[in-house]
Amino acid sequence: MNAANAHVSSMKSLTKNHVYLIGGILLFLMVVTRAGFVSHIQDASWAVFFILGFYLRAVIALPLFLLVAFIVDLSVIKATGVENYCFTVAYPFLAPAYGSLWLAGRWLANNYSVSVKGLMYLVLAAVVGTTVCDIFSSGGFYFFSGRFEELSFAEFASRIATYLPMYMKTTVIYLAIAAVVHFAVLQILKVGSEARTSLK
Repeated sequence: MNAANAHVSSMKSLTKNHVYLIGGILLFLMVVTRAGFVSHIQDASWAVFFILGFYLRAVIALPLFLLVAFIVDLSVIKATGVENYCFTVAYPFLAPAYGSLWLAGRWLANNYSVSVKGLMYLVLAAVVGTTVCDIFSSGGFYFFSGRFEELSFAEFASRIATYLPMYMKTTVIYLAIAAVVHFAVLQILKVGSEARTSLK
């Protein structure tokens, strides 16, 4: 079994226990980093929604994680006892923002293989997904939150150019770690498969 086939086989052979394990890890990572339980660690939410789309096929996973993100944000606001600057009527724009990352991960799952081409697809999906996410989340906030007056599209584009690299960097770092773990698991599965074949 070559690397590409190993990837396809491993994705199709995910059991319910595998799905629950992956979902649990992603949920834990999002809650811990989004709530700021660990200082100096960036919020992993953007990467989490991308990875969620890659591994979890059930559509219900997306609204479930959106709900958890909302609950975490409300809990943080309540715990601090102050109004959160970013929590406005524009908050619902986070749904299509995170949804775009989920769709990018889902697209990658349908087109990815362990190859140079697969790596290019990963980079493409990450860049496009993160960019669209930022446009939705930042656009919703800048144009509908009421925090800014008479914001032009030129000013909005300038803000995107200023902050997108930071969001891109954080998301890519998390995705790179996930890719390394993914590849390592594939190698373990490959070795195990070869060992079982040699024993027959």
